[in-house]
Formats: sequence, C-alpha cells, structure tokens
Amino acid sequence: MTTTGADIIGQALAKAGATHAFGIPGGEVLALMQGLDAAGLTFVLVKHENGGGFMAEGLWHMTGSLPVLVATLGPGVANAVNVVANAMQDRVPLIFLTGCVDAAEAETYTHQVFDHQAMLRPVVKGSFRLAPGAIGAGMAKAIALAVSGQPGPVHVDVPITVAEGAADEAPAPPPWTAAPGLPPQGALEEALAALRGAARPLALAGVDAVNEGAGPAIAAFCRSHGIPLITTYKGKGLMDEADPLCLGGAGLSPRADRILLPLVAEADTVLLCGYDPIEMRIGWRNAFGPKQRVIDLAPCRRDHGMHRADIPLIGGIAQTLAALRHDAPPRWAEGQPQAARDALRSAFAGREDWGPHAVFATLRAVMPAPTVITADSGAHRILLSQMWDCPAPRLILQSSGLCTMACAVPLAGGAKLGRPEAPVLAFVGDAGLEMGAGELATLAAQNLPILICVLVDHSLTLIEMKQRASQRPNLGVDFGGPGKGTDFAALARAFGGHGADVFDRASLAREAAAALGRDRFTLIAAHIPRRAYDGAF
Repeated sequence: MTTTGADIIGQALAKAGATHAFGIPGGEVLALMQGLDAAGLTFVLVKHENGGGFMAEGLWHMTGSLPVLVATLGPGVANAVNVVANAMQDRVPLIFLTGCVDAAEAETYTHQVFDHQAMLRPVVKGSFRLAPGAIGAGMAKAIALAVSGQPGPVHVDVPITVAEGAADEAPAPPPWTAAPGLPPQGALEEALAALRGAARPLALAGVDAVNEGAGPAIAAFCRSHGIPLITTYKGKGLMDEADPLCLGGAGLSPRADRILLPLVAEADTVLLCGYDPIEMRIGWRNAFGPKQRVIDLAPCRRDHGMHRADIPLIGGIAQTLAALRHDAPPRWAEGQPQAARDALRSAFAGREDWGPHAVFATLRAVMPAPTVITADSGAHRILLSQMWDCPAPRLILQSSGLCTMACAVPLAGGAKLGRPEAPVLAFVGDAGLEMGAGELATLAAQNLPILICVLVDHSLTLIEMKQRASQRPNLGVDFGGPGKGTDFAALARAFGGHGADVFDRASLAREAAAALGRDRFTLIAAHIPRRAYDGAF
C-alpha cells in the first residue's frame, strides 16, 4: 500500500500524542483528513473553525492530547485567525494544518488563494510549508516548536500534491523536546539568600506553572515556607483555593486589585513561579517597588517588559523550587495575608436575592466538587473567577490572554470529550452565545451532555460599564430586551438539547440538578436584571 504525505503527517501527530483533529473539510484537505484518520486520529466536524480550535484546547486541558485544528484554504484559514491568536496568547500548543494549492498553481490560479503564512506569522510561534522528501522532518520541527518553552500555535501549510502524493521517505521521527533543567548555580544561590532573609515573601504563579504541572511543587513550597500565593486566572487551583495561604486569582477585577496590590507592595521578596503577566491589566505593570527583590522562575527568557526581574531563573519550576528550599523564619507576623483573604471573601460575597452572585453561588452549591467550568469573556467572567474556588488546576477554562468571546461552549465541549465522567458547566453571556451558537449543533452531534448557563441581560455589559465610566452615551451595546431578544431555551431545543428559563435561585437549582442526569446538553437561560454587575467587581 502506497504511503502518502498525509499518512506521514498523521503518523507524526499520533506519535506526538494527538488523538483528535477538529475542523471543517474543504476539497484541499480531503487527503490530509484521510491520513489523520489512518493514523488513528478522530476527526470532529464543527460548525466554525473558531469553535474547532477551542474544542481542541478543551480536550488538551483534560487529557494532554496535542491539539490539532484543520482548515481548508482561503476562508477556512481566515476564519481560524481568532482562535490561533488565542492559542498564542494563552500558551496552547495548537498544530494548525491548512490546505493550500501548489506554488506553481498559485502563479496562475487565484480563486481563494492568498498567502496563509504571511497572514498567520504574527500570531504563531512558527509557520512551515511542507515539501516532498522532508514531510516528516517538517512535522517534527513544527511539533517540537509548539510544545517547547512556552507552548503556542504552529502553522503547517500542506500543498495538495504533498498530501496526496506518494512519500518515499523514512517514517516521521519523534519530535525533539528538551526537558527543563536547573538555572545556573550562582543565580540559585542569590535567590536562596534573598528568600532566607525575607520576612514578608509573596508568590505569584500563572499559566507556565499550569502547563508544567508544577501545582503540587508550588503548593508544597508555599506551605512549608509560609509564603502566601496569588495566581492569575489561568493559574487558579495551582494551590487549593480553600488553603489559608491561597489568595485566589487576580488581574482583571479592580475591586480585587485594591485588596491585593497593597499586599504585594508590603512584600519584601516576590517569587514569580511561571507567572506570565499577559493575563494582567495595566495596574499590574511595574507592580514591584525598588526595595523589593523580584525572583522570576520561568521556562524561557522574558521579554514582555511588564515588570523587572532582579534574579531571573530560567528552568523547570518544580526542579528550581526544590533547589530553593530553606529554613523559613517567622513570616507575615502581622497577619496581612489572612486579612487580605478575608477582605476578598467579603468583597465578592454578594447579598442580592437574584443576580449574578446568586447564580454563581447557587450553581457552586449544586454542582459536584470536580466540575470543570468554562467562562466566556464578559462581566460574568470577572465576577465568576473571583467567586468560584478551584481545588486543582484546569478546573476553570477561559481565554485569559486574548479574552475573546465565543470560547466557553466549545471549550466545554472539548473538556467533556476528554473527561466524559466529569460534570462540565459553561458560563456565557447572551451576546457570546449568539456569536457562537452553531456549536450547540456540535454538542448534539457528539453527544456531549454539558450544562450551559447563559446570563441574559440584553447587553454587552462589560463594555456598557466602560462606556458609562468614561461618560459616553449608551451606544451599540444594548440589544433585544424582555420579550424581544433571542429565546435561548427554544434555541437549545431547536439544536436538540434541553432549554429552560429561570428567574430565581430555586428554579435554577432544580434545572441544574436535573441536567446532571440528562444524556444531552442543557441550556439554562438565567434572566438577571440590567446593570446587575454594577459595583460587583
């Protein structure tokens, strides 16, 4: 049987741990899809390339399966730019396979043809165009680049004749990856001296620690040395948020920042553990004062310019923390971290009979402890990320670097595909669901019984709040209204799911409990008052 270029591509991805590919077919990728199928990758048909990329990411968070997105030339590639940019900013090792015409063909045939690589290079770690005789080598390079250092998307353009043609080359080699090591001894000793002398050390951790699986090492280090921990939203759960030393997620809520940034300012030593400030808002720029010592544990050189690092330590986070163990002196003698933790609890408790606080508190009480949740971008995400405690990493998935809309439902679908035994709950605003409603059909087609909670307030609330804060007129942010907007419950039923409208805690709790026993997706439209987020975060 003849081996094609598509076969070699599929074999390379399978060796690297890919189990699924997501996308929408076009004539230029038919051979490519056949090669993926022959290598054992399950192809999942989605309704938009954007949703396919997020489903691939959701699966990766649950299983570690290398995310693969497939798009045909022209409009397929253009459709996927958003999710590829998200993978770049959210550090997801997405392999983006695109079909293209051969170079000679492109000289005289222009229908749907443009330079894929030129468009994508600003938002990928690298872009490769496969060539006969070096297909396996090209895939090995692409995969290694995607998973090394800070993970990120890599684009692979596959000419039609490369995918369809016979490939007379050795099987694809396994991708080369380098295990993280220890920083130089001199830098370690300098960091150790700073920590030994610290009376008020504080740790910040983020997405790089999640991707390295360094949560247990960070939690153990903080506990044994009496160091309180703040995380980014992506880093929620690196330490169980029920732990007294854990101060939860930060970076988007001004109310939380007003509590946490003064605590950061009181620290004499700041230990950054895989902390990538790409998630943080402007208040976290240059957040460390001149008298503080900043130790930065990172997998690669930092060039963000967001803050300084006095002692950069490039290497494995868990290994480096093991080398920084020391006899801890008494720390934070005046109890400032606990005071900050108490203030955060009070700030986001919420006391209204019905509104977003009530929705999140009710669902937290109903849903089992190991529930995986996803959050779309919008006002609800900021409040939810402060209220919802995570006992472990990757239990709240969201777009934190790019902060794009229409991610929550496909992220949840991918998570359920990868962890079918776990309850999965997606939180999304009404505008976000309307933007990506087509993926409800994907949930039905793939038999993914997730729960979707839509916060219905007929507004782009976060933008409307910014509009008012800048004393601008209300413009382009409101839509529909009671009796005029989208009937989300009917929409869910039209796509084969169960839909319900709720207006109070009791009905929300009943519908959520029933959803746990249902074999199809459930959409609960939680109708909340307009401007319900005012003063919430």
